This record gives sequence, C-alpha cells and structure tokens, in this order.
Amino acid sequence: AGAAAEARFISSAKGKGLFATKNIRKGETVFVERPVVSSQFLWNALYNYRACDHCLRALETAEENAQRLLGKSSLVLPHPEQCSTRKDLHQQCPRCQVTYCSAECRQAALEQYHQVLCLGPSRDDPTHPLNKLQEAWRNMHYPPETSSIMLMARMVATIKQAKDKEWWIKAFSQFCSKTANEEEEIVHKLLGDKFKGQLELLRLLFTEALYDEYLSRWFTPEGFRSLFALVGTNGQGIGTSSLSQWVHACDALDLPMLQREELDAFIDQLYKDIEKESGEFLNCEGSGLYVLQSCCNHSCIPNAETSFPENNFLLHLTALEDIEAGEEICISYLDCCQRERSRHSRNKILRENYLFTCSCPKCLAQADDADVTSDEEEEGEGETDDAELEDEMTDV
Repeated sequence: AGAAAEARFISSAKGKGLFATKNIRKGETVFVERPVVSSQFLWNALYNYRACDHCLRALETAEENAQRLLGKSSLVLPHPEQCSTRKDLHQQCPRCQVTYCSAECRQAALEQYHQVLCLGPSRDDPTHPLNKLQEAWRNMHYPPETSSIMLMARMVATIKQAKDKEWWIKAFSQFCSKTANEEEEIVHKLLGDKFKGQLELLRLLFTEALYDEYLSRWFTPEGFRSLFALVGTNGQGIGTSSLSQWVHACDALDLPMLQREELDAFIDQLYKDIEKESGEFLNCEGSGLYVLQSCCNHSCIPNAETSFPENNFLLHLTALEDIEAGEEICISYLDCCQRERSRHSRNKILRENYLFTCSCPKCLAQADDADVTSDEEEEGEGETDDAELEDEMTDV
C-alpha cells in the first residue's frame, strides 16, 4: 500500500514528511493504512456509542444508531437493506464480554494486547487498577475528546505480550517526539489548566495497572510525560458511523426522481433532528497511531485528506489535487472554516495545538498581512476557540 508514497527526513526543524513516489491523480487513494494501535474514547464508549473494541467499526444497525441519536425508538429507516452492519458476525470476549465486529478482530486483539488488558469478571469492579485509571482519565478529559489513556495502555500491553519486544519499541519510536518544554505544553494542552498537576496521579495509576520491568523507563515521570506527549502529538482521530454508511449507500441508489427527492428530504430532516438532540457527537470516536499518516505535514492548502470510508480504523489518504512524483503530500490539521481565517488566526491555532508556525505557500503569500485576526473573529477569539480546537483534533 505504501508504494505511492514514502516518508523522508526533511530537516531537524520539520522532522519527516511524506512524498509521492509516482504521479498521483486527483481523487486517487494514495494509501490505506491500519494503525499500530488504536482505542475508542472513554466517554464515547460510556455513552453507548457501540464500536468494535479492536477496529472501532460501529456495531449498531443504521436504524438503531439513528434511534439512539434521536432519542426516539419508534423511528424506521427506509431501505434497511442498505445498512452494512452484520450482527451475525459479532463476537464477545468470553471472559470480559467486550464486543468485536468479527472473529478476526477478537483474535487480533487477543494476539496483540487483550490478554494483558482483559478485565475478566472484574469488568465492573471500580477498584480494579485499570478501571481506576480510566475513571481518573474521564474525570480529567471531558468531551469533546481528543485522546485516550487507553491508547498508552494498549502500547504497554502490546509490548508486554510481544515475543519480539524490540520490534514494537522500534515501531513506536518512529513517531515524532518533542523536547521536554514542548512536552510540557502538550500535556498542558491535553489536560488543561485545571488538571495541570494531575499527570503524576495518572502516572501512579498507570504504574499500578500496567508496570513492566522491561519498560520501566516509560513509568518514570520523564518517560511517562514523553509517552503522553507522543500520543497527544501523533494521535489521529478516528470516526465511524453505521448511519453515515447507510446514507452513502442510499446516495448511490438509482431511484426515480420523485423517490430520490423524498429520500433526500428525509435524510436532511433526520440530520437536523439529530443535531438538535445530540449536537455534533454523531460518530463512534477514538484515536490511533498511524506510521505513514503521522509523517504528513500540515498545509493550509492541502493536496490530500484522510477519511475512514470502510467504517473502521482503516485510514484512507486521498489526493485532493494531482500530485507529481517527488512532491510532498500534505494534509490540513485545520477544518474548512479554520482554513479560511487570516494567517494570524491560523497560526495561533497551529501554535497552540501543534506547536509550530506554518510556512506553506498560502502563509508565505500572506506573510505581509497585518497580524490581526479578521473582524468576525475578534468576538470569537475568547473561549469558543478552545472548544473548536478540541473538536478539531478529533475531526474525521
């Protein structure tokens, strides 16, 4: 899958970048990548967004998904045959009852990390060290969620279970790391002012739940902060939804004009009603570490974008423009609205969240613009920013 693109070292300031190894046409898939490790967000799971514990595939049918988001159990979706959920394939871990979308995922999880993390009959025991860790994390990291302590737990569990531990340590060490000062900033960003002092509590709980002699460095204050920053810097949001899969399938149906208009109107109304009830939280959400995707640098005029069209953790990178062999492939860390803002505003967001100043062609062209934010942003400069940004990091 990596044939169309490869990671290369650019400079110590920029780190790595991703470059096309051949000409790529607009609309083409550059690569499909599975994460080294991934995990659903904890509040997301708590609120019954049911996803495969391994690949994050949404487990509800499209109709169940819509009923829950609407708070209306009587809703009936037309064209139920367009729903891709296969409940007959779902399996549970016989010991702790977490659910998987398939036998393959159950097996993959067991082989990689689940033996260490399986809670067995202690699943609902609040005093179990892993449950204490998750509870502490939820109390520090409210929705919109941008990261999960369980991503770090799965990294540790993976190495604990591995025969070739060095191979996995090397796999994790490919992700970009930061200086001690930058790590402080990232931890601060992820935990916020209120919980600044809580990293030590998390570290103690993490140690109680998962300590491993071989990885002792990860459990020291410095090592734990680095691990935390690594996940905060490289974690890519993942979003899945049975309902959006159903909508895509319905969009592709060849229908007579009148039926098409009726169906489109039904779907539009459905989304409006859901937004009233559930706000922007439509997807099963989590995050993962992707080796190639994490090498993609940001541009305010990106030539590629990431998405999850298979309704699981498989990340598709798609070309937004024709890309020539040797050209750098960039994605945007900002959403569409943020990309339209002034250079000053864009860089404020990028500095706060990703600790760099952008020098893409668009930013260079606007370098002489005054360092003020656009008028409509003046009033929104305050608290709304943070909420938007938090959301941004998990945007899919």
